[in-house]
Amino acid sequence: MKKLFSVGLFTVLLSITVMAQNANNPFFNEWNTSYGAPPFEQIKNEHYLPAFEEGMKLQKQEIEAIINNKKAPDFENTIVVLDKAGKFLGKVSAVFYGINSANTNPDMQKIAASIAPKLSLHRDEIRLNPELFKRVKAVYDKSYKKLKGEEKRLLEETYKSFVRGGAELSAQDQVKLKELNGKLSMLQLTFSQNMLAETAAFQVLVDKESDLAGLSADLKTAAAERAKKAGYEGKWLFGLDNPTIMPFLQYADNRYLREVMLRGYLNRGNNFNKNDNKPIIEQLIALRLEKAKLMSNSNFAEFALLDRMAKNPEAVYNLLDQIWAPAINVAKKDAADMQDYIKKNGGDFGLEAWDWRYYSEKLMSERFGLNDDMTRPYFKLENVRDGMFYVVNKLYGITFTEVKDIPKPTSEASAFECKDADGTHLGILYFDFFARPGTKNGGAWCGGYRSQSYENGKRVAPLVTIVSNFTRPVGNKPALLSADEVETCFHEFGHALHSLFRNVKYQGVGGVPRDFVELPSQIMEHWAFEPEVLKVYAKHYQTGEVIPQELIDKMERSGKFGQGFATTEYLAASYLDMDYHVLTSIPANFSVLDFEANTLAKRGLIKQIPPRYRSTYFSHTMGGGYTAGYYSYIWAEVLDADAFEAFKEKGDIFDKETATKFRKEILERGGTEDAMTMYVKFRGAEPKIDALLKNRGLK
Repeated sequence: MKKLFSVGLFTVLLSITVMAQNANNPFFNEWNTSYGAPPFEQIKNEHYLPAFEEGMKLQKQEIEAIINNKKAPDFENTIVVLDKAGKFLGKVSAVFYGINSANTNPDMQKIAASIAPKLSLHRDEIRLNPELFKRVKAVYDKSYKKLKGEEKRLLEETYKSFVRGGAELSAQDQVKLKELNGKLSMLQLTFSQNMLAETAAFQVLVDKESDLAGLSADLKTAAAERAKKAGYEGKWLFGLDNPTIMPFLQYADNRYLREVMLRGYLNRGNNFNKNDNKPIIEQLIALRLEKAKLMSNSNFAEFALLDRMAKNPEAVYNLLDQIWAPAINVAKKDAADMQDYIKKNGGDFGLEAWDWRYYSEKLMSERFGLNDDMTRPYFKLENVRDGMFYVVNKLYGITFTEVKDIPKPTSEASAFECKDADGTHLGILYFDFFARPGTKNGGAWCGGYRSQSYENGKRVAPLVTIVSNFTRPVGNKPALLSADEVETCFHEFGHALHSLFRNVKYQGVGGVPRDFVELPSQIMEHWAFEPEVLKVYAKHYQTGEVIPQELIDKMERSGKFGQGFATTEYLAASYLDMDYHVLTSIPANFSVLDFEANTLAKRGLIKQIPPRYRSTYFSHTMGGGYTAGYYSYIWAEVLDADAFEAFKEKGDIFDKETATKFRKEILERGGTEDAMTMYVKFRGAEPKIDALLKNRGLK
């Protein structure tokens, strides 16, 4: 007893000493801020590494305390204590990786490269600790059949995480697994950093305004400001960020410049320079396969899918194949229609990839009298945001109120408090809307600076963030969104709701399978363009006029136009991801470009449609996160299309009973139950693919 007291006292004294040494490091102090938000403005680059090191050390001490507990292992003293371990490290990681994605700099990238192998080894040392696993297994063997509900799920998920983490491997194989995990973490990080550098490096400078025919005044003004900041006043500068390249491909009359821009976009990470991602991919694929075989699986997809809804690669391919045939047929018909349009208008060239968006826009305008320039004035960013707030208030009774006196992750971010219908605080939601090429990752995502949890029986509310890359306002004109960007807003807001509503007791059951996580986000997209919703938020930014019914009708009639392209480019990337990860051996002369070409050719992808992501900038799979999982969006679309039918069947897209059921059975539950079980409890049956095919105009 005396010895135990001495060790405990030594630990306390050591911690006090470390805290004193880091008195100026915000991570080592209480955050006396509004809503307990991180004091972002006080956190400097030099604060991260000491905080990471301390976080790993504290978690090791927590693990040692579990192992050294003289009492027989049980659910409370082993599983619950393990679930709570690593709080300090989690706090540091949430801030660092959130900022590193949204507002990085060279020093942060160096820190990321430095800490990645250390964190990988730290996680492995926990999962591969034989004494810790011995206690976990003892509780599992003794208590699994006795426990119920969330406790049973936590025990199951904890045990499975150790087994999947290699706890049952031999000592020799565990050493190998640590080595593989360390290499994989570094390669994934390098891939992402290379892509960020490649995207920022490519620019097109235009010095004649006549070359910009077809482009909107807003896009030209933004390009002129960009050029001015780069020292090219009087010219126009274009980059590869989505708010620039997509409207450029859609509207620029200059065919040569469209080709230059698209080739630059498609060749990111494939320029045979220091940021070339082909060697990274070759190593990633080989190491992932080696890891899968070490874990007794024939390929990496088989290993990755074990804890997802799909369960196995065959189920994924079965879904993709069902959609591919009708999608490619529609795409081919659209290509033929565009070729006819080109010929009819005096063109003597064949349709190419850099022509697709341009002529698709021309056809939509001709057939439906609609284009993006007609709808943008009604999609002022702030109005779209308020439209999202309106939808969820009608569905769930929750409200969002802007808060000013709270630290923000970037100077451009805004913050809103979310309250439940009864006034209960649910959490904080940050928005960081605008592109920052070179410092912000591309695309849009929802993350968090604190996850929902429970402490001393009290719910700790989450701090959620939505990050996107919209074009910032120019002059006195507000940010006006395209229809696709509106859909993106609603999508990420759905992820945010999932985080804000989550109400689970244990961290270990907070997450959901990768192919289920897109259900809450994608179902929100269904409300974006419903006439009742449009008439609330779609107001002309100058006159305040509500979007006219005539324009709504045009949007509805054109809703399925272009789905051949959208579906095919997505499925092509999904096949590419899966094909890499069902390999059971790697040829000695393996070539990324040849493999990609063969994968797409055998599916019959037409040359005018590149996959949504080519291998060398396919961060979803090569950067981790959606490895052997990019199919998840279409898998979840089967769910979300079927789930929205539940509202439509009631004759009211805001049906309270259905909304309450969706919240209680899906949004609040985290991973406390099997995903399909939760869905069936909401819907009454497993989903069918029919609604998806109908929504996409493929049936």
